[in-house]
Amino acid sequence: MAKRDYYEVLGVSKNATEDEIKRAYRSLAKKYHPDVCKEPDAEEKFKEVQEAYDVLSDSQKKARYDQYGFEDPTQGFGGSGFGGFGGAGFGGFEDIFSSFFGGGRQSSAARDNRGADVEKQMTITFDEAINGCKKIIRLTVEEECPQCAGTGAYSRNDIKTCERCHGSGYVFVEQRTIFGMARSQSVCPKCGGRGQEITRKCDKCNGKGRYRITKDIEIKVPAGIDEGMTLRVEGKGEAGTNGAPAGDLYITFHVEKHSVFVRDHNDIILTIPLTFSQAALGDEITVPTVGEAVKIKIPAGTQSGVKLRLRGKGVRDPKTGNIGDQYVICNVQTPTNLTAEQKELFTKLSKTELKTKESAWQKFKNLFK
Repeated sequence: MAKRDYYEVLGVSKNATEDEIKRAYRSLAKKYHPDVCKEPDAEEKFKEVQEAYDVLSDSQKKARYDQYGFEDPTQGFGGSGFGGFGGAGFGGFEDIFSSFFGGGRQSSAARDNRGADVEKQMTITFDEAINGCKKIIRLTVEEECPQCAGTGAYSRNDIKTCERCHGSGYVFVEQRTIFGMARSQSVCPKCGGRGQEITRKCDKCNGKGRYRITKDIEIKVPAGIDEGMTLRVEGKGEAGTNGAPAGDLYITFHVEKHSVFVRDHNDIILTIPLTFSQAALGDEITVPTVGEAVKIKIPAGTQSGVKLRLRGKGVRDPKTGNIGDQYVICNVQTPTNLTAEQKELFTKLSKTELKTKESAWQKFKNLFK
């Protein structure tokens, strides 16, 4: 499709003043902005308006266009010679939207930056991990300056819109190449992409908007935390810039071993010693758990290695809230250093065992006959 005359695109005469060209441009840009206009060809029309204004708002480009039209031998009008999609004086899509609708989008250069996350390690005891606790952790981080509220300015009156980029945070740079004039976008060198200039800096942070501080914060460790788990504490990382939120604090836990309890995910394993008589005759004993001690029955004839289950006596999962079990492993102890009385009793026991129909030892021997 043939390109339309730029004056026709903006609907102005060749004798139109700069103000008339600007007013026509603003009206049409607002009308065809893709974020506002729902017409299927709105984006193409918006590009066309941008390109026309890019030429007619620049006195040198306008003069060449009036003389050569689209056949300018110095730079080739119809494409990148005029930058196409990003009109002079407004900074392209984002700044047009901001100009008309009071804010809207920001350029990637001026976009607020969330603060960096901070990672820490913490060692806690077995009991602290099971039951949860509160701990104090010391951090050295960049924090928003309380005196200027992160603006970097001495007062609100000391902040003004950057004159170089008109608040967009970026500028367009034209360079002559073998293909004509090339146009590129870069961060505004005057304001560093913030879109604002500070006429008087905050005397606490020297205009940075942040300052480094070492502080102690209290951390609530949830019950059931396990070795290697990581806790996220929102907003306790490095401060953001330009009012963006702070990063998060991530704490990875290491849990000390317990003297008798062994943890297996949400289950607890406890090995208890039993005497021969307890194992043979059965017994009722009290065993510790990670909560309160409980009574359990040892069945008569319990063998070494038998595992008894205590439902719901394990660890509460910090994510699901489910509670594990406790397993009690019976370890039958062989007596040593017997007294004379004990030897006599065991001798009598051994004789009675020989009178049984078939002892366990005899069954074992029979396997090799």
